[in-house]
Amino acid sequence: MTDQTPIPARLPVCVPLVTEPLGLFGSLKLARRNVLAILPDLATRQPMVSGRTGARWHMVMDPGAIRTMLLERLDHYPKSRVTQNLLRPAIGESMFVAEGAHWRWQRRAAAPAFSARNVLNLAPVMTGAATRSADRIAAAGPRAVNLYDEMVTTTFDVISDVTFSGGEGFAREAVHRAIDDYVAEAGRISLFDMLGLPDWVPRPGRVFSAGALRQMKSVADGAIAERAQRGPQGVPDLLDLLLAGEDPETKRRMNAGELRDNLLTFIVAGHETTALTLSWALYLLAFDPEVQERARAEVQAHVAGDAATGEEAARMTFLRQVVDETLRLYPPAGIVSRTAQAPDELCGREIRKGDTVMIPIYALHRNHLLWSEPDAFRPDRWQQKPDRYAYLPFGDGPRICIGAAFALQEAVIILATLLKRFRFHAVPGRDPAPVMILTLRPEGGVWLEAEPLT
Repeated sequence: MTDQTPIPARLPVCVPLVTEPLGLFGSLKLARRNVLAILPDLATRQPMVSGRTGARWHMVMDPGAIRTMLLERLDHYPKSRVTQNLLRPAIGESMFVAEGAHWRWQRRAAAPAFSARNVLNLAPVMTGAATRSADRIAAAGPRAVNLYDEMVTTTFDVISDVTFSGGEGFAREAVHRAIDDYVAEAGRISLFDMLGLPDWVPRPGRVFSAGALRQMKSVADGAIAERAQRGPQGVPDLLDLLLAGEDPETKRRMNAGELRDNLLTFIVAGHETTALTLSWALYLLAFDPEVQERARAEVQAHVAGDAATGEEAARMTFLRQVVDETLRLYPPAGIVSRTAQAPDELCGREIRKGDTVMIPIYALHRNHLLWSEPDAFRPDRWQQKPDRYAYLPFGDGPRICIGAAFALQEAVIILATLLKRFRFHAVPGRDPAPVMILTLRPEGGVWLEAEPLT
């Protein structure tokens, strides 16, 4: 008699989640290595999970409760102290960290820089960077290429050009090294954070990273001063647009420090998150050759030249579904956390003032109550839109990522350009491991063979 049991489909790499309580020191050990490793598997099967690890915490996966946090009671759930401790030394009181009125005026002043028209005007920069990336991959020859490293280079190329176009004062490599140094030293959760110790208690890693921060800020200050002397030239870049930005309600403009902190925010977030999206997307396309061929067929039908334009990218709906599915499986920000400012109730559970309330986006995107076959790579699922608060790669509510449209356009342009010129094959035994410190990175890199298409 033949066994008719179906063979389970192979799934892309994922993070093994916790099935038993870890305790404070067990949680710290895992979190220092991979923040996502402390997520309980229950978070992929329930709407809410609560506990205590030094301080009270809750994980929320219910879309209705998340809507409450991010939209209806936004001011009751500001960014957590841990998040502020991690980011404030690098990006000050920029709009990513600021709260209340100080956040609102900055957001209003910066919003015109990210209008649909301005984002489309910056598409040629993305197309140029995609072309240079494809040329570098071709020059590497038939051997396997670490596409993660290549995508970091490519997206930094984009963000530096759209931020400081033509600026001789912008030392790209110095800023790039400083960002990496800061993430490596300061991005890891401290025992002091998990114990809920006051902000004034120094976190050792963040003390050690002070030199990298000074260098990064010095380079940005020099570039801003150089632009102030030179003035805008040609198509306005991000610095030009922010210099011209004004809060329509208060008429306030950013001073030099605010401008620097927001520019550094855009540089850090604008290249790292898109590089990760592209890296994971290329991994998934090599993982599923059938999906890759469907995406390539769409690219060949819409892209006239060797590299995609902004207008062409907007017409490639299946490739956009690939990007959306990539962001579902591997969201760059795998967890966001808030600190409750007042008593509340979510999913029928008591929230006390001072509680840490997390949205574990990685678990939300793989929650069995919200997604069919949540660990599978299925771009076709995006033919129907999910609940708005079940999918949060860019957050939502008033604080939704201001650069979301920019990042999506960039990702599609670069993917389309690479798919037009190469067929990507997985390298046996070289699967990346999803590891989150500040962002969800492919540990070990994304090693693929790039077969040139003639």
